[in-house]
Amino acid sequence: MKKNSNSKNVLSHPLIWCFSTYFAEGFPYSIIRTVSSFFFRTMNVSLDSIGLTSFFGLPWVLKFFWAPQIDRFVTKKWWLYVTQGILAGLFLLCGFLIPFSWSVQAAAVIFMIGAFVAATHDIAIDGYYIVALNSDDQSRYVGFRVLAYRCALMAGSGIIASVGVKAGWMQAFLLAGALLGLLTIYHAVFLPECQTVNYPLRQFTRTVLNVKSIAVVGAIVLVVVTLRTTVNSGFYNQLKSSVPLFEQLNFPAWINIFLFSSLFLAAMYRKRIAAELLKNPQAYYARAFISFMEQEKIAVLIAFIILLRTGEILLSNMVSPFIVDCGLKEHFGWLTALVGLPCSIGGALLGGYLIYRYSLKKMIIPFLLLQNGTNLFYMWLGFDFQEIIAQNVISAEPVFMGVANLIKFASVHGFDQFAGGLGTSVLMTFLMRMCKGEYKAAHYAIGSGLMNLSGIFAGALSGLMASRLGYGWFFGISFLAAVPGMVLVVPLLKIIKEDRA
Repeated sequence: MKKNSNSKNVLSHPLIWCFSTYFAEGFPYSIIRTVSSFFFRTMNVSLDSIGLTSFFGLPWVLKFFWAPQIDRFVTKKWWLYVTQGILAGLFLLCGFLIPFSWSVQAAAVIFMIGAFVAATHDIAIDGYYIVALNSDDQSRYVGFRVLAYRCALMAGSGIIASVGVKAGWMQAFLLAGALLGLLTIYHAVFLPECQTVNYPLRQFTRTVLNVKSIAVVGAIVLVVVTLRTTVNSGFYNQLKSSVPLFEQLNFPAWINIFLFSSLFLAAMYRKRIAAELLKNPQAYYARAFISFMEQEKIAVLIAFIILLRTGEILLSNMVSPFIVDCGLKEHFGWLTALVGLPCSIGGALLGGYLIYRYSLKKMIIPFLLLQNGTNLFYMWLGFDFQEIIAQNVISAEPVFMGVANLIKFASVHGFDQFAGGLGTSVLMTFLMRMCKGEYKAAHYAIGSGLMNLSGIFAGALSGLMASRLGYGWFFGISFLAAVPGMVLVVPLLKIIKEDRA
């Protein structure tokens, strides 16, 4: 019995489950958001139809709507392994349906359902991590979170996609389902309990099926349909032809913009809204959002979260085209796998250790400077390789830049990924420290949703700017775009808590 107890203690160690839970978080995301479009293309689906897979990203934008329920009902561990089991079942079902002629349509429906389940799964994992560990341990293991997530993305887009091409998509999706199924069993048995049940599952069922909840869902559907109609209107099509930025913003992007514009309006009138909503003692949703909006320096906090990754996202959107235009398309694989991935993991692990060792307050500014300073190195490469890029743009065959330039490029790329790992550690730790009281899962979902907002505009602008200004000037501007976020961290240093959770 003692031996079995020791084995269970080892398998329940945070080092093990931090890796396994965040691998389980990244793996479905990779399948639904990346592998799905690759799968549809191999099944001869048109590019226009594949573009609709952007809808699979909507649940990750909308997830803060139902995040408070993960805090309120049952436990986060229960939500974690139940949603994980459902995802495993969905992938297995997708595999079994592949032989049928209507498998592509069925897969699209399964992926859409799976996206909502996966977004809920993310909320549960992030919430469990925050509740199960104190602030010191959250910092200690943040590097393992990033390591696990990156490995999961690689497993999905690398292993599962390769199995799909070489052995068949039935085998690929069955493998994905089986892997998630094994993780579900492990988490159900060995994941430590860190909560008591707040409200039982039967009360959750009553809450979901009540009139108010149905009305909220109906209102959301109405907003979505209205926005969809607007985006497809003749006026909007004319606007797109005259303003190139609108051509870059897809429908999910407009949903995101609408939601967070509403959030800013709520911030402006938060006291008046709070007074009305809190008259109802059962207003759990209202309390979750209001508790987030009542945090100290909330306007600066929201602006910081949104702007923190602007420069990094501008850069990352154009790194792959930059590699191609430099004539390094054939070197993309090893630059990503052998240089980028190890450096990113190393940065994340070192970042987590240094934050744990020296505190977030001391590390946040140096890490952000390193993360955004890489944009200046890319600016140097952009100007240095101007002639090579010009030749490759007009040449059918890529012009090799030479071994010395290749080493120079690989060094900058490696440093960029390493510094990005440091920056990711800072961001994750900061978001965790921002989560307060009984609404930690909801607060993290709101924060991570806000973080995606800058990515919408950065993604829309990056291609336009790079094509018109050239890579050198574009990378320089991307650094300037990062400056506001770095400046905003200064007034927030006073509210960063270093005490144990």
